[in-house]
Amino acid sequence: MKRFLYLIVAVAVSFICNETMASSMDDKLEQLGFVNVKSVDADIVVDLMYASANNFVGKTMYETLTGAYLHPDAAVALKKAQQALKTLHPDLTLKVFDAARPMSVQRTMYNVVRGTSKARYVSNPANGGGLHNYGLAVDITIVDNHGQELDMGTHVDYLGKESNIDKENELVSAGRISRQAQLNRQLLRKVMAKGGWKPLKSEWWHFNICTRAQARIKYRILDF
Repeated sequence: MKRFLYLIVAVAVSFICNETMASSMDDKLEQLGFVNVKSVDADIVVDLMYASANNFVGKTMYETLTGAYLHPDAAVALKKAQQALKTLHPDLTLKVFDAARPMSVQRTMYNVVRGTSKARYVSNPANGGGLHNYGLAVDITIVDNHGQELDMGTHVDYLGKESNIDKENELVSAGRISRQAQLNRQLLRKVMAKGGWKPLKSEWWHFNICTRAQARIKYRILDF
C-alpha cells in the first residue's frame, strides 16, 4: 500500500513538473512582453512546425513552446496583414508555422544541421542568429475556411529552387510550379506588405519586419 502511494505521488509530481515545463517558454515570452499571435486575431491559424519532428530538421525543436509569439511591433504588423487579407478575401486567413524562436532553440537547430547542406537555411547563432530570434519574423501561408492550405507550389520549409520567389516566372514556364501557385504567393506577399513585412527571396513563406542591422540597433534578442 505504501509503495502504491509513493507511486501515485511520483506520477503526480512528474505530471506537475511536465506541465510547468510545457508552459515555461510561453510564460517567458509573455513576461518579456511578446504577443501571442492568437490574441492578434483569433482566426489566425497556428501550427508550430518545430513543435514536432515533421520539419526539415527532422527533430522536435520546441519541447516547451505551445504558442506563436511576436514582438509587439511585429504583432501589430501581422494584424494589418490579416485585415488586408480579410478585406480582399473574407473566406481566407493566415496560418503561422513559426514566429519568435529563443536562441537556445536556434543553437540546438544549428547544431543539428551544421556540416550539412541544410546549414545555410539556419542562421548561425555565433553570428547573432536571425530575425526569428527577435520575434520579428514569421513563417506563414494562407488557408481557406476549411483549413486547407492554398497551393504555393511547395510545402513550407521545402529546400529547393521551387521555393524561390525571384524566379517564379521561370518556374511557372518550366512547369515546376503552377500559375495558380504563383498567384497565391503574390496574394500572400501583397497582404503581408500591407503590414510592412518583407519576403525572403529563397523562401516564399518567410517574412521579416525589418533588417538584421535594424533589429540589432532597436530590439533585444531572445537569448534564453
